[in-house]
Amino acid sequence: MLRHEFQPGRLIAGAFLTLAGVTYAGDAGGAWETPWFVVIPLVMGGLCLAGAVGFLTGLARRRRGRAPTG
Repeated sequence: MLRHEFQPGRLIAGAFLTLAGVTYAGDAGGAWETPWFVVIPLVMGGLCLAGAVGFLTGLARRRRGRAPTG
């Protein structure tokens, strides 16, 4: 299997989308009652957080990849 770099932004996005799916699955299964509008801030917040983490990860990798000048 080919190795790949760890991407924490995608991990966070997947975790929040999985949480949204579990929320709807619990509602569909009758475990709890979830209003339809609850998932919108959950997904949007997760995507914004994932974007911020991805941006910061890219900055850190770009900075670490530079050759030392001196």
